[in-house]
Amino acid sequence: MFTRRDMLRTSALAALAPVLADTPALAQTSLAGNSTSRPGFFSARTIAEAGYIYGLPLVMNYGVMNDFVLNRKSGQWKAPFNTLLNTARVFTPRDTAIPTPNSDTPYSMAWLDLRAEPMVVSVPEVDPKRYYSVQFCDGNTYNYGYVGSRATGSRAGNYLVVPPRWTGAAPAGIDGVFRSGTYFSLVIFRTQLFDASDIDNVKKVQAGYKVQPLASFLGKGGAQPVRHFRFPAFSRERYGTEFFDYLDFALRFAPAQPEERWIRQELARIGIGPGRNFRIQDLSYEDQMEVLAGLKDGERKVEEAAATIGADVNGWRVASAFGDADFFHGDWLLRAAGAKLGIYGNDAAEAVYPATRTDSDGQALDGSKHRYTITFPRGGLPPVNAFWSVTMYDGKTQLLVDNPINRYLINSPMLPSLKTGPDGSLTLYVQKDSPGADKQANWLPAPDGPIYLVMRLYWPSEGVPSILPPGRGTWQPPRIVRAA
Repeated sequence: MFTRRDMLRTSALAALAPVLADTPALAQTSLAGNSTSRPGFFSARTIAEAGYIYGLPLVMNYGVMNDFVLNRKSGQWKAPFNTLLNTARVFTPRDTAIPTPNSDTPYSMAWLDLRAEPMVVSVPEVDPKRYYSVQFCDGNTYNYGYVGSRATGSRAGNYLVVPPRWTGAAPAGIDGVFRSGTYFSLVIFRTQLFDASDIDNVKKVQAGYKVQPLASFLGKGGAQPVRHFRFPAFSRERYGTEFFDYLDFALRFAPAQPEERWIRQELARIGIGPGRNFRIQDLSYEDQMEVLAGLKDGERKVEEAAATIGADVNGWRVASAFGDADFFHGDWLLRAAGAKLGIYGNDAAEAVYPATRTDSDGQALDGSKHRYTITFPRGGLPPVNAFWSVTMYDGKTQLLVDNPINRYLINSPMLPSLKTGPDGSLTLYVQKDSPGADKQANWLPAPDGPIYLVMRLYWPSEGVPSILPPGRGTWQPPRIVRAA
């Protein structure tokens, strides 16, 4: 069977075939070597292209980890490794580290350093009426496990998170074991907020979340020591030229999985990988140009894939672009496109994210030129077990949009305050200026420029109607109609 992985590998490395066939010794060479043993323009360029597509999520993840954990001056710093941070608020336009941030659920987060020992993540008993989830995401951006309303129910529990190659046994009192594919891992807690008056209840739930080293859980003392070393500073200004420097570092803590071995071998040919300490400025000018040209080729392919990912359903792109290693099965282009659209997205069983930049006529959404409406017919609201939302983003930055009423989304907990039409339909008004006092309850403020809209369906219903499977479900998001 010809899989998506095969298609990516073939397209990205097609130009390598004649080079590898004619000069097999090149497989052992590197750009860091003598100029007479360079892989050659087309092979180096295609390796760099495939490397960008493969490595984009790892580098994006490292950038977020830098802002949240490593760089206390980043403006987005949260807490040290292995420390749980509860944020009793939702994200706003001031939160800029992650594109398309969720503003539905207050977050709790912990970046785990698993080099010394496993960690234990504990959750309290939660009211079944309140949705919550705990997502385990490694440095590959694979979702390797879930705890919460959908996955484990509302009961309390203790869960062991272990590093790659760990061979120990789970002790008594552990309700489940999750294995990270990398030595650094992100745990994301989402706790539903019903309305502004509900925040104290959210704080009570967050107070029951806990993260601790296995030794502490067993009453055997504090965390085990780890060897400290220098993490490279991350700069978005240098991202375009030093991408492979960051990837080289990230790969040190991401052991290769079976489906990754071929791309790791190709990256090693241009000096990227564990033990190689890649620095693009150490290459000759010719080698730098080859690598950067491949990076641009890969960037273009990811942009194209992100724009067409999934199925077009009434102008919305509906896809399943997040999951574990088995879900991707080596489809690096899908993984990169998903990270580009919104890193750390959930599995489709946990949430589906219809997204769009165009109206029902296929024209680009632009708040500086037009007003829009989104109408859900009577009985046609998104079918979910938890809740749904429609969130507004700036079309250029994919960040939340400042507006005079500080409203960044409209979601199902707001339904009692929204106005419905005589026929029972619900119309949302998407525009930069107020639609008037009689319609302002249903106003979703837009930027004065390009618009990016994302719908979130948490714990989507199965059966009929349903958005599952994504892009082929019986429920469809409504069209976005240009009003003027």
